[in-house]
Amino acid sequence: MLPFDFDYYKPTSLKEAVDLYQYLDQHGKQPMFFSGGTELITLGRIDLAYTEAVIDIKGIPECNVMQISADHLLLGSTLTLTKIEEANLFPLLTKTASEVADHTARGKITLGGNICAQIFYREAVLPFLLADSQVLIDGPDGKKMVPIHELFLEKLQLKKGEFLIQLATETRFISAPFYSIKRRQQWDTGYPLITVAALKIGQEVRVAISGLCPFPFRSKELEASLNKRDLPVSSRIDEGLSKLPKPILDDIEGSANYRLFVLRNLLSDMLTALDRI
Repeated sequence: MLPFDFDYYKPTSLKEAVDLYQYLDQHGKQPMFFSGGTELITLGRIDLAYTEAVIDIKGIPECNVMQISADHLLLGSTLTLTKIEEANLFPLLTKTASEVADHTARGKITLGGNICAQIFYREAVLPFLLADSQVLIDGPDGKKMVPIHELFLEKLQLKKGEFLIQLATETRFISAPFYSIKRRQQWDTGYPLITVAALKIGQEVRVAISGLCPFPFRSKELEASLNKRDLPVSSRIDEGLSKLPKPILDDIEGSANYRLFVLRNLLSDMLTALDRI
């Protein structure tokens, strides 16, 4: 049970959702867009989330899209991770999403809910960072399509009243060779320690990481070092690790040094696997 009551709204169009948010905000309701609800329940119970009005966007058709249109894969923000996994239209996303939480939770966690989450792992964003995806959002200023690298800076930088509708990814990326691996400190479904996702485009490897820093990231400086194929793998990794963003997490799940140790081994396995392709 949540320690507060809220009004529930389920708009059926983008315009209705945007208008509802503005109306409720003007009346001091602290409205919240809602696509899965797992985080609201989890954080609300410990007083880290509060709202007097929930706007459930799962009834908006554009938010439920899952299709290949022309040369892009379109995925709506309210698709559950289970549904994405079962369709398997983007194998790297399938593999990465299939290791979020457990099977029961993935049936409720949505793509948008994971990407926009307050919890810092947000692993589902990694494939989209690697694929230079486009993000479709709506809000008081209208609909707009934005490159993910312009909008996702440690987290999705949505303005007040904006929400995620879809992500669009070129099909040439969804069929590229990939690698995805997650390491946990304990249990098969415990919190992750490090998640590494990679795509190989031509002869270049792209890498995105979750769990190392208090935000998921893709580092082109790291990639530049890892792609120096004239150097031994160990030297490429040593150089790459010197270019990581900061800070490195140091918490109950693992110390900063242990996280770097795990990452070093994961990068070695990743490069060995993708260098063979």
